[in-house]
Amino acid sequence: MRAAVRRLTRRMGRRGALLTCKGIVAMGYGSGQIVQPTGDQHGLALLLKLAPLDVWGWAWITAGVIAVVCAWLPPRKDWPGFLAVWLIATPWAMAYLLSWWPLGQSPRGWVVALIFGAFGAVCLVAIGWDEPPPARSEPPRET
Repeated sequence: MRAAVRRLTRRMGRRGALLTCKGIVAMGYGSGQIVQPTGDQHGLALLLKLAPLDVWGWAWITAGVIAVVCAWLPPRKDWPGFLAVWLIATPWAMAYLLSWWPLGQSPRGWVVALIFGAFGAVCLVAIGWDEPPPARSEPPRET
């Protein structure tokens, strides 16, 4: 069992692991917006003018599915997963930021904007990472 897990983690790599985590979070967040939407929607006023919350929820789920699928692609071919997560997180960050300033509708909008912005920005950083070379196994040391 351990060998199988090791093979899977080697195949997926660190980029794939990050995409899997981001994808699961995005799918969970989108599902939450569909099943039990957030109570305070002041920060989402601009987005809700474009589409209802369940449409945005499905967009989050779609981005998450793209990320999880791309997690299994080779490095440098997995970029659509990083882009999908960034593309869904950015409008949310901007909507909350604008709801705080200049609109003043959401006094804590800057906090939520920071969270969504960081969630998406990690993808922009990670998209440029290379996978580290495989670890060399060192021969046992004699004592």
